[in-house]
Amino acid sequence: MGRRVAIIVSVSPFEPEDVVLKSADHIRNICFDGLETKIVYVIDLNGKEDRRGLKLKEMGVEVYERYHSRGRKAGAINDCIRFLKISGFEPDYVVFFDVDSRPSHNFVIECVRALEKEKNAYMSSSERRVINPDSFVAETLDIEYRIFNYFLKRSSFKNFNGLIGAVKGDLIIKNPLDEGSFAEDLEFNVRMHAMGYRSIFVDGCPVYEQAPVRWIDLYRQRKRWYYGGIQLLRKEYLRKNLKFGILIFSEIVAAHLIGLFLPFIILGSPIILYRYRKIKKLRILAGLAVYLAVNQAAALVSLYSFLRRREIEWQGVKRVGR
Repeated sequence: MGRRVAIIVSVSPFEPEDVVLKSADHIRNICFDGLETKIVYVIDLNGKEDRRGLKLKEMGVEVYERYHSRGRKAGAINDCIRFLKISGFEPDYVVFFDVDSRPSHNFVIECVRALEKEKNAYMSSSERRVINPDSFVAETLDIEYRIFNYFLKRSSFKNFNGLIGAVKGDLIIKNPLDEGSFAEDLEFNVRMHAMGYRSIFVDGCPVYEQAPVRWIDLYRQRKRWYYGGIQLLRKEYLRKNLKFGILIFSEIVAAHLIGLFLPFIILGSPIILYRYRKIKKLRILAGLAVYLAVNQAAALVSLYSFLRRREIEWQGVKRVGR
């Protein structure tokens, strides 16, 4: 294809060294099929003894280290893109992964091909799948992922969480991530759609990732997401694109009323039995009930924090060895 592709993996101070190294081992070995590719891990250091960057360099991976966490993930990505441009590598496409992302072998190739075919597209990605559905929490979230994939594929507004996927380089350079947003991926996706661009769902190349394994981690994660969603209501571009703004507003309101779905959990019994053919899998219904309660609590707390002008604390999540 003859295109320049930057693979950026952002690493928070909380990520364990073994998880980071497993990520690099996987990303290095996916297919790039002749693309001029540069893999960069942008690391927010957690102290003088942080050797994650050194270990990555020994694996042959390029590293950009930050001695601060300004702008959190958005700041790390913006800094890394500026670093690439200054170093003379201005990418045609930028592909983003998290340290727990395990993309299919053909993910980058297929996503780049999809963008090359669509002039009005800004991003392409695929479905997400849970790689660790062996705990009660992750098993429950596996159901969420399946539902999300179903609607994501059919929706006109495709919000690819984490910004995991391929983005056209010129657009991400001209429109950097919002470092003040607690959901920089959502904000970027909404902004691009408001500007008239579209995102593409690519079949046949799923990305596997770790779902939270503790309810407290899910609660902390969703607080950030809900807070970031509320922040969107301040954006001028949604007021200028009224039709799209009403759509986003309605989705934010619906997300904050997620607890209303609790009475419908019992209707899921036949679906669970049909899907898994095992009665013991009905425990997932209990998991879904807790899931709704956790999300509702996170929504209310994030709204309260926003109204009181208190920011949500950024915390790491427990990882498993994948």
